Amino acid sequence: MASVSFRNVKKSFGKVEVLHGVGFDIADGEFVVLVGPSGCGKSTLLRMLAGLEEISGGEIAIDDRVVNDLDAKDRDIAMVFQSYALYPHMTVRENMGFSLRLRKAAQSEIDSRVANAARILNLDQLLHRYPRELSGGQRQRVAMGRAIVRDPKVFLFDEPLSNLDAKLRVAMRAEIKALHQRLKTTTVYVTHDQIEAMTMADRIVVMHDGIVEQIGTPLELFDRPGNLFVAQFIGSPAMNVFSGQVRSGAIEALGARWPVPAGLGSEGQTVSYGIRPTDLRVADDGIPATVSIVEPTGAETELLVEVGGQQLTVVMHGRTAVRPGDQVRLALDAAKSHVFDGATGARIG
Repeated sequence: MASVSFRNVKKSFGKVEVLHGVGFDIADGEFVVLVGPSGCGKSTLLRMLAGLEEISGGEIAIDDRVVNDLDAKDRDIAMVFQSYALYPHMTVRENMGFSLRLRKAAQSEIDSRVANAARILNLDQLLHRYPRELSGGQRQRVAMGRAIVRDPKVFLFDEPLSNLDAKLRVAMRAEIKALHQRLKTTTVYVTHDQIEAMTMADRIVVMHDGIVEQIGTPLELFDRPGNLFVAQFIGSPAMNVFSGQVRSGAIEALGARWPVPAGLGSEGQTVSYGIRPTDLRVADDGIPATVSIVEPTGAETELLVEVGGQQLTVVMHGRTAVRPGDQVRLALDAAKSHVFDGATGARIG
């Protein structure tokens, strides 16, 4: 296991700078997820850590050893790709042991490590098969097994679940998290799916346009997003956000007054007001709204309502008799609101 440090890391492709001085530390044994929209630089950062991309500026260190000029094979990392990258002419056993054969490891050691990884990933009965004879989830487990047999200091995952269907993705998320809890190997995982990030990470690094927007535990980012981008990126369904002004201890917006904690913002300040769909509720008294769409999912019901010409999402626990066209009232707790500066997008309070 090992710690990882990014120190003012920059990356340019020609004249285009895609990483603008990224810096943060990953503790020994930690599971860190890099998350952000496509093109934010997360996969580039991972490939630089792996030694697959050159570093334009700054330093990357593994266990306090700067690895900028080290070849990928000398960094003691193992990477699991989105495309599995299995050799089609090799069996599962041969694919998993290939890196050890390249190192000229003894056959007894190869057999032992492959057997151990196969047992961990429930691949014992598949060792004789070829990749074409496996399902997508089985292929991904083989790719993970190939990484495990190397016993690396750091595991790197580059969107490994993107090619799987929704049900299998949920199952594989649990498998990868359980694998980390068993092996305790430092893990860096890249995804654009914030649900993957929320359910798997010890800490999340939210990236956007080549910079780090915020770093924290999943619940820290959910409960106290540092800016408007993080607020709207983390959470599903996404946070309701709209513009308003601070007036007499509340936010005036969409023709209504929205509560905030006392002393938040200055009088007349233009702000963005945010409230999560799960923190809005239908009540006997509150802000008037018109129901547009009702989407029952079984345990919950999602409402799309209109307030002051803007669509807001409300998630209700259980079922409801509300129908499209109904007039309802929305209530919320001031403590659950999120307020951001209208000019900078930074969190207020």
